[in-house]
Amino acid sequence: MAAKVKKIFVIDTNVILHDSSCLNKFEEHDVVIPIAVLEELDQFKKGNESLNFHAREFVRTLDTLSGDKLFNGGVKIGRGLGNISIRLDEEIDREFALSFPSTTPDHRILHCAFGLNRKHPKRPVILVSKDVNLRMKAKGVGLMAQDFVNDMVKDLDTLYEGRRVIEDVEDSLIDALYQPPYEIAAERFPLSDSYQPNEFFILRCGKKSALGTYDAMSGLMKRVDKMPSYGITPRNSEQTFALDALTNPDIPLVSVSGKAGTGKTLLALAAALEKRKLYRQVYLARPVVPLSNKDLGYLPGDIQSKLDPYMQPLFDNLGVIQNQFAESDVKHRRIQEMLKEEKLVISPLSYIRGRSLVNIYFIVDEAQNLTPHEVKTIITRAGEGTKFVFTGDIHQIDHPYLDSRSNGLSYLIDRMRGQKLYAHVTLEKGERSDLAELASDLL
Repeated sequence: MAAKVKKIFVIDTNVILHDSSCLNKFEEHDVVIPIAVLEELDQFKKGNESLNFHAREFVRTLDTLSGDKLFNGGVKIGRGLGNISIRLDEEIDREFALSFPSTTPDHRILHCAFGLNRKHPKRPVILVSKDVNLRMKAKGVGLMAQDFVNDMVKDLDTLYEGRRVIEDVEDSLIDALYQPPYEIAAERFPLSDSYQPNEFFILRCGKKSALGTYDAMSGLMKRVDKMPSYGITPRNSEQTFALDALTNPDIPLVSVSGKAGTGKTLLALAAALEKRKLYRQVYLARPVVPLSNKDLGYLPGDIQSKLDPYMQPLFDNLGVIQNQFAESDVKHRRIQEMLKEEKLVISPLSYIRGRSLVNIYFIVDEAQNLTPHEVKTIITRAGEGTKFVFTGDIHQIDHPYLDSRSNGLSYLIDRMRGQKLYAHVTLEKGERSDLAELASDLL
């Protein structure tokens, strides 16, 4: 039997900034780091963002493997893994220079892979980058190139939706759910062996129907009521399911996905306000991803002025809830008091770093713009009594190196499915207006 040919993976900077532990993901194959990558990482080593963390962490990992062999043949990454080496720049190949005359970092990384491909014709040389444009350039000069897919969702078509319709339910079971104690053994319902913990159902029998959820702890199907939260009443079954999960203190991790206008953020904030007495604080945060990949420094004014455009949608949702009540109503005034007393905090996600996350109702909006590692970092900091809610649209990505399969929200939904501490609901029906719904579907 022929020996398996070891591949050579050339790693782009954005892969490291996405996941500093990426070296452990290439099995027995060799990894090459172009010197241009180290130079780019040096620009990210200072700061408190996740990019800065990954840059520092990766360089520390290299330091543990340090020695002349890193630049001369490479050193072993670990048991069962291949070698890692750092490759210095070489004289630009004339053929390569015809297409890429400039010496930008991307072109230097590409030339490194190009040179290795010429030097090792019998070994597959693959450029790994999250930059689709660089991958296209690589293919243009005859190189293999791929995205970093280790934390990607394999198939969006089968991504967990958290809800489904069960037809042909016995008439008596529907009736039983409307009688105290409003719950019945789940095994009596069709397809019960496939139910996921905290999954939601529309249960039908002819013209009769009921909304239910599967409680894996007790093995019961429990009826879900259409209950308002802080003046916000769910308008459809999806929103009813979402509010049930969002207001359930026994489910500490909830995700809600859906296109614009489905009410994700509004429902999460309303649920948090409804249950505020159970928590020390309510945090509403979102990642700051500047449009056109421009830094905040491009915007005029002080730091608060720069951040206001990113936080405004959160204040808009808060205003919708507040306007459900008259100005003289105690619930209207209570929102202003919570903001003033910092019982309700609206902030960029990066500003939350370092805060104690004990007994907090923590909403992360626009979670599709987080990497899987960032989502993991947030959740693993949960203290006692904290509830995390992630909302977003997996098809509306602003991050330059994420897509619908590689973003943190999709990863969370895919990996947490089936866990008793987790619930998810996908919202599909828009509730803004008929015009907004038409634009979302057709434009």
